[in-house]
Amino acid sequence: MRNKLGVAMLTGIVVAAATAFGATGATAADAASDWIVVLRSDVNAPSVAAEHARADRATVGYVYANAVQGYSARMSATAAARIARDSRVLFVQPDGVVTASAQTTPTGINRADAELSPTAKINGVDERVNVDVAVIDSGVDLDHPDLNVYTAGAKNCSTGSSADDGNGHGTHVAGTIGALDNSVGVVGVAPGARIWPVRVLNNAGSGSFSAIICGIDYVTAHASEIEVANMSLGGSGSDSACGSNKDAMHEAICRSVAAGVTYVVAAGNETDNAANHVPAAYDEVITVSALADFNGLPGGGAAATCRSDVDDTIADFSNFGADVDLMAPGVCIYSTWKGAGYNTISGTSMASPHVAGGAALYKATHPSATPSAVKSALQAAGTTTYSWPAGDPDGIQEKLLNVATF
Repeated sequence: MRNKLGVAMLTGIVVAAATAFGATGATAADAASDWIVVLRSDVNAPSVAAEHARADRATVGYVYANAVQGYSARMSATAAARIARDSRVLFVQPDGVVTASAQTTPTGINRADAELSPTAKINGVDERVNVDVAVIDSGVDLDHPDLNVYTAGAKNCSTGSSADDGNGHGTHVAGTIGALDNSVGVVGVAPGARIWPVRVLNNAGSGSFSAIICGIDYVTAHASEIEVANMSLGGSGSDSACGSNKDAMHEAICRSVAAGVTYVVAAGNETDNAANHVPAAYDEVITVSALADFNGLPGGGAAATCRSDVDDTIADFSNFGADVDLMAPGVCIYSTWKGAGYNTISGTSMASPHVAGGAALYKATHPSATPSAVKSALQAAGTTTYSWPAGDPDGIQEKLLNVATF
């Protein structure tokens, strides 16, 4: 089968919290600002957006018609409150800002035992895993020689006119997922996976909730082609049940997962409970914390390389908690970079694509597996061969990614 939030360096995305309001509206100052309007599922989003634009002087940005029905717009708080009273509107929420996080080498590929995977077939011969992965990020270097970028599937929901990566973060994520097994550069967990670049972050690594929903909306429209989506980004927020109409990004992910796409996300780099960050807190995704691993081997004791940390323990920046589903290497990870280059960075943003690559391997041989089945398979295959509980604030030993049998 067939990739305003931001990227934080440590790598990960941070999203600012936002409060939705419904029929009672709000009484904030009337200066124009950015809003997200979520409509009932039986409503035609383009026509309602156009109607609201005419009646309420709203400047419409993105229109969503797949993951959710709705749109983003710039308008006054008075206009937003008036639109919220429309019976076709479920809720209106302020747009928010997110940032991505990073710091990284293919020690992670070795630690996850990707070289033992019969599907990955890592042997220096360019045999490509037949799977499609969306990288919802800062874009991807569209002509990087070490990546199999599906340029026909590229989508730009950010600034400029292209999904090409002006930051480097998205290209780094893409390399960990699927860099080619071609004896040069680096190799990914699922070598040669088709990478769909979905650009939701600008060159500075930041973007908006509305842009991210645009990316999720695009992936959902191609759910019959895309098996896995990686979101190495995040921001402040908390979980809510699907259908509670309080969080547009969550609603979009709920429906995209229901359409069959497996979402893998970074836990975040705040040394905090992941329950305080979205999309990490969402139950429908696979949330990944970061392991400090400096030599690709269990046992601990390896000397630190690009940054100070303790080998074989949870990374000192990593978020933690019950919302974390898996752990993967995320410190001093070497991967592809913009401008056909390579770079070493760290963060839960680097851990997440290892698991996305693992999900891709599983989907390549289990094409009918649901997102929940993929999560269960990854957790069942995981190991606890790392030092614990040293440095882990929550007392929970998450499984460490291992794809040897995939």
